[in-house]
Amino acid sequence: MSEKIDVVAHLHAAPGHEAVVREALESFVAPTRKEEGCLRYDLFQDVADPLKFTFIEEWTSPAALEAHSKSAHIAAGRAKMEGKLSAPGWVQVVKQIL
Repeated sequence: MSEKIDVVAHLHAAPGHEAVVREALESFVAPTRKEEGCLRYDLFQDVADPLKFTFIEEWTSPAALEAHSKSAHIAAGRAKMEGKLSAPGWVQVVKQIL
């Protein structure tokens, strides 16, 4: 059985901080796509509410996702966003069944 997992991660910028949050999130994309185990890593912005951002991700395994969460570029981006989100991010790790 495949260990592949998918992730949906939602982040909500605090009003007035959407540019900083977007810049930090965009900085994750290129280095993450080069990480071992990354199959998909796409960033979206809500059409109706530009304060809301979503990542859709695919990873070869939970271990690959865990390594990603500890990467230097993710830590740097999180530091840039500190105090600039309206709430903690909401992350859902799922496994495709069909």
